[in-house]
Amino acid sequence: MKLRHLRYFVSIVDAGSFCRAAATINVAQPALSQQIAELETMLGATLLQRSARGVCPTQVGKVFYREAFSILQRVEQLRGIVRSTEGEPEGSVRLGMSPTLAVSLAGSLVGACRTALPKVTLRLFTGDLLRIRSLIESHALDVCMVFEDTPTRGVSRKPLFRERLYLIRAANAENAKTSVSLDELASLPLVLPVRPHTMRNALDRAFGMAGGIPNCVAEVDTFCSVLSIVKAGVANAIVPKGDFSDVPGYEGLRPVVIDPPIYLTGCLISSAHIPLTSAAEAASALLEAQVEQHFRERCNRCVAPE
Repeated sequence: MKLRHLRYFVSIVDAGSFCRAAATINVAQPALSQQIAELETMLGATLLQRSARGVCPTQVGKVFYREAFSILQRVEQLRGIVRSTEGEPEGSVRLGMSPTLAVSLAGSLVGACRTALPKVTLRLFTGDLLRIRSLIESHALDVCMVFEDTPTRGVSRKPLFRERLYLIRAANAENAKTSVSLDELASLPLVLPVRPHTMRNALDRAFGMAGGIPNCVAEVDTFCSVLSIVKAGVANAIVPKGDFSDVPGYEGLRPVVIDPPIYLTGCLISSAHIPLTSAAEAASALLEAQVEQHFRERCNRCVAPE
């Protein structure tokens, strides 16, 4: 098996047809078809389903695509890895981050990286741990800063902080209470994350232990959608963030303490099998510093002026 087999296969899946892939990578279509036939023979499996509308990967093909894509990315990084080992960190770092953390940290992190690590390029992906875990396991991501509700097995993890979950309400919400119980939460209209989701798991477990069922009026898969729905006064939400002064346009959202508290743990997650490159290690250290600074500034904002 050659690297060209992997490149050709990935190009075909991305293009959706042999014809478009041939034009994109400048390889004759008959030669491309022959290479894929060789690949399928070597593997003893059908990787692509052909039809008049083009091609799509079979179930086996989807797995092979994920692994092939990861291998090609690692090959592309080799030059930067070698050069980083001998001197200043260099290359791209694929960073996963929880959406709620990205809202507060992404801007400052990219700025700090440009200053401290000018030869490092960040590639930022946002998503919940349960959704991006396969990307970690397939080495499509180098390191992730995400929330987890229980310790994650099979990966290298470094817990950095615990964050409490808060109910958030619109600025004009009538109820002025500063805390809410799980029983009271169950009666409120809530917008919740689409399963599978780390925070949703923590909430399901908490409601289950309390014998309650949340009043879920909508499920969404983006943090921005959650904030928009709450701001419009349609429903309340539960998020691992109790301060929105750093989110332009949503500073007026009102956080309410949930009692008894429900916590998530913020962790740095990476592959347990492949060590980080020097660029990824440097970016991880920078991210830790940004997290520490963020919480320090948040504590300062919480201190009332004399």
